[in-house]
Amino acid sequence: MPEGSTDKIVERAARYSSIKYILALMDIVYLLLLLCVFMASGVNLKLSLLVERFSVNKTLDFLLYLSMLLACYSILDLPFNFCRSYLLERRFGLSNQKLKSWIAEQLKAGLVSYIASIVAFGFLYYFLRNYPLHWWIIVTFLWLFFSLFLAKIFPSLILPLFFKYRRLDREALRERIIRLAGKMQVPILDVFEIDFSKRTNKGNAALIGWGKGRRVVLADTLRGSYSDEEIEVILAHEFAHYKLMHLLKLALLNSLATLLAFYLIFKTSVYLAGFFGIRSLSDIAGLPLVIFYLLVFGIVIQPLQNYFSRRVERKADMLALKVTRAKDAFISMMDKLASQNLADRKPGGLVKFFFFDHPPIAERIELAESFE
Repeated sequence: MPEGSTDKIVERAARYSSIKYILALMDIVYLLLLLCVFMASGVNLKLSLLVERFSVNKTLDFLLYLSMLLACYSILDLPFNFCRSYLLERRFGLSNQKLKSWIAEQLKAGLVSYIASIVAFGFLYYFLRNYPLHWWIIVTFLWLFFSLFLAKIFPSLILPLFFKYRRLDREALRERIIRLAGKMQVPILDVFEIDFSKRTNKGNAALIGWGKGRRVVLADTLRGSYSDEEIEVILAHEFAHYKLMHLLKLALLNSLATLLAFYLIFKTSVYLAGFFGIRSLSDIAGLPLVIFYLLVFGIVIQPLQNYFSRRVERKADMLALKVTRAKDAFISMMDKLASQNLADRKPGGLVKFFFFDHPPIAERIELAESFE
């Protein structure tokens, strides 16, 4: 690729990334303000009392209240969501979706999110009401179980809602990936390709699921742009996560963070609940306060999680390079992915600190260049 063309792509990626960061920050601040206004204005209490007045039991109260809360948030967040996931992607040539397709996908995603929220917060409120002293311990273990359950059903139940996938028809590449999985002792069901291009021009590959359902998934946007050796290096990185037990380590870290978050809610929520006029956290009116806590805690803990994630990603890169010995393919693959996805190759320190759970592309290429 000519140097001038590369410079233009880097400049374009920097603009895209800057807008994306700004929108993400604005969205977080906006949600925090919405929650504060909702609780401080008394609308939260009025809505909960209205729901309790016209329903017949606490389960129905919870379902109705959470449904109204999620619907209100979806409507109020629509401008940010539309700018972030549709207009921005279309403006920079990363999206292939028409507006009708985007709306249909948002409705499906909203339905999946709604069901997951009902289950997650339903369990939370059951244990809040029935085990007021120990709910935070019980819910942490259930949260971990729920996360693992979602990972288990994702390939067979959730992914097909958004993409069609079939067994990879490039037999030489498929056999190469299966041999690599055997070499790295990673049990997989098979290698599949999904119709990523119907939605985006970005490239991606992943090892998803666990147990007998674990499978390799390649985006069809990789076809024709990447050599078999480059795709093998991508999958070597994914297999390295399994080999080094990174997913388990990240799950344990997230569980510890979740336990700490729920314990802080347990110890301090009585003060904030009183400030907002909420009788008890176990009341449905306490749900926005729980969401507020989780959001603030997530913001605080995110840099630490990012730091840990960047460390394991670097170790996965090192193992992938060691196994494949394909230094040049790794570098060219990273360069292509950065251009295809308009990745921020060399972000500033604060941006990396808050937003990057992978090492920036420039650092990953530098690692490969130093590899012997």
